[in-house]
Amino acid sequence: MRSTSPALCLGRVQIDDYLPHRGAMRLLAGVRAYDRDTIECLADGHRDPAHPLRARGRLGAACAIEYAAQAMAVHGALCGDGQTPPAGSLLAARDVRFQVARLDDIEEELLIHCHCLARDARGANYRFLVATASSPLVSGRATVQFTALHGHAP
Repeated sequence: MRSTSPALCLGRVQIDDYLPHRGAMRLLAGVRAYDRDTIECLADGHRDPAHPLRARGRLGAACAIEYAAQAMAVHGALCGDGQTPPAGSLLAARDVRFQVARLDDIEEELLIHCHCLARDARGANYRFLVATASSPLVSGRATVQFTALHGHAP
């Protein structure tokens, strides 16, 4: 993986072009490092009482899958062929393991690691880990299906 300092190599503004999410639903703070197969992103809004995915005042650990899906979207765009990346939908999450029940009580920043296992024109398979610097929180595998953006502006 391309090495960077703990600082971000891409911040919130730079990743806006790679995600359809805007405002509070853009969960990633930025990208720390990436290469052709791997991306590591950072998130810091999981403690926010106004987090859009909170339910009954809590941010459940299953929301980590959305953090990982956004990291996969950024990775696909960064490693694409320079064309407008296709839209993607999270098709499946498998072998998900939860080490915690919720994310909003995690004091540290979240690190989102995604490793692309396979990719073709139809989609991609990733292994993901959402963790802190000291502990794994949620891990699993995900399948993303690409959809052409017919009739949409880039």
